[in-house]
Amino acid sequence: MSDTVLYHVHNQVCTLTLNRPDVYNAFNDEMSYAFIDALKKAAKDPEVRVIVVTGAGDKAFCSGQDLKAISGQQRNLADSVEKRYNPMTRLLYSIEKPIIARVNGVAAGAGAGIVLACDLAIAADTASFVFAFANIGLVLDSGSSYALPRLTGRRQAFRIATQGNKIPALDALALDFVNEVVPAAALDTRVAELAAEYAGKAPIAVGLIKRMLLRSERSSLDEMLEMEKNCQQIAGSSEDYREAVTAFNEKRKPVFRGK
Repeated sequence: MSDTVLYHVHNQVCTLTLNRPDVYNAFNDEMSYAFIDALKKAAKDPEVRVIVVTGAGDKAFCSGQDLKAISGQQRNLADSVEKRYNPMTRLLYSIEKPIIARVNGVAAGAGAGIVLACDLAIAADTASFVFAFANIGLVLDSGSSYALPRLTGRRQAFRIATQGNKIPALDALALDFVNEVVPAAALDTRVAELAAEYAGKAPIAVGLIKRMLLRSERSSLDEMLEMEKNCQQIAGSSEDYREAVTAFNEKRKPVFRGK
């Protein structure tokens, strides 16, 4: 695997680190494909129950596309989006494992889109967001056009996407971009606590819940009631459910095995 994305597994938590700190962890082609490969690997790894996505260093989570890397090139942007940004966005939404964004610095452009696509996000108080596409004559990508209006409403989304202003961490919290803002020195501890919490939950149930919530965005009440019925049958047939019932009766914490 390319060293532009670091892959580390410990205690069932896989940390994927975008590793180009000299350019604020901006995407070039190599890092784009390495990130896609890393997500696929983590999705299939039975030892991984939680995925944490972050950036190297303390200045940037990810600053989006590395414009210097494509300077002077005649690129088909539709082709680039389809081969690089769309696959990573689809994976973040579809992988049935909790994905936590550890937002350690600026998240701009595609970097901001990645954070919005994760299931949970914890930001340092020094972090910020910038949807700068319109500032360089481009439009939203990396799923931002999907996530922004769902989080903030259409008018706020339009303002954020077209003005391209810097959004400090606490403002991002108010906009639902992140779940929590913590002092930078406490970021690692809080992310580790949250990852450990989810690593201890029932993997099948958590994965099904993620699938259901995503489907609800485009489904009717009756369709979701049908999906709840079917998913409840799957979850209720699992060894994890039987373990939870046994643990409840024995007054102990359940040990889930993802079976």
